[in-house]
Amino acid sequence: MTAPFPFSAIVGQEQMKLAMILTAVEPGLGGVLVFGDRGTGKSTAVRALAALLPPIAVVTGCPVNSAAPDQVPDWAPALTGEIRERPTPVVDLPLGVTEDRVTGALDIERALTSGEKVFQPGLLAQANRGYLYIDEVNLLEDHIVDLLLDVAQSGQNVVEREGLSVRHPARFVLVGSGNPEEGELRPQLLDRFGLSVEVGSPSDIEERIEVVRRRDAYETDHDAFMAHWQAEDARVRERILAARGRMREVATPDDALRDCAQLCIALGADGLRGELTLLRAGRALAAYDGAEALGRAQIRRVAPLALSHRLRRDPLDEAGSGTRVARVVDEVLG
Repeated sequence: MTAPFPFSAIVGQEQMKLAMILTAVEPGLGGVLVFGDRGTGKSTAVRALAALLPPIAVVTGCPVNSAAPDQVPDWAPALTGEIRERPTPVVDLPLGVTEDRVTGALDIERALTSGEKVFQPGLLAQANRGYLYIDEVNLLEDHIVDLLLDVAQSGQNVVEREGLSVRHPARFVLVGSGNPEEGELRPQLLDRFGLSVEVGSPSDIEERIEVVRRRDAYETDHDAFMAHWQAEDARVRERILAARGRMREVATPDDALRDCAQLCIALGADGLRGELTLLRAGRALAAYDGAEALGRAQIRRVAPLALSHRLRRDPLDEAGSGTRVARVVDEVLG
């Protein structure tokens, strides 16, 4: 099986790569939405992230990737309790998927005849402690969107059929990608994504040439190409691990909180989710940068990621959301 394209070898798309790194440092951010043209590396970046992420410790054979034997659900088969490391799960949620495939299914017949509670885990169980990736997220059926919203909010998947109930943890980072020409995303789901990025095809000819050169090398001289970039990926992985350890030590001055609130007020962002996401993303970036405290430099960098998709539409302003955020950041932060 061919290894995914290295994360560090992706040319350009710095905002997209930064957003994905931040969710690796702080999974509580709420995921990433990547919107843009076809062929701009959206899917490639997600697959590359899977290979980049540090492994997780799981109970061998546990269907929900439990970290310890006492966390294994009671409906799971008997396990040895042995702990091993495995790659961080990245699970694809295909369009047209059924609800039972997402949530899992109870075997009602066996429950009625033998009294056994037999549960077939779904994609949400596989994605626990990892990433759930939805390509063309804007084309996802409404009832699946509602289901994902409930689970993402609670961190628990509950399946109830004919008086039987099964639950298991389902904490995952949601990554969605799509083409805006094929339909808009429902506002309820859009607001659930912590970060958003708009990507486009590179306009610089040298950058386009480098994209083609690296992709060709990946396909024609795979082993040498992977050996060259694995060291770069390892450095990013080490920075992510170090940032996770530093997150609690990053100070949050009152001035930083005031900057977050003033930005959201100036942009007219609804609710307080914008401030909270901006704060968490800025702190994750500060930890990744090795800074001791959250400052304006981090807030300035993450503001477009955390706030662009939370703006109210202004029919009198033809500028894109990213441009509007950048303009307000300059006005508020100087």
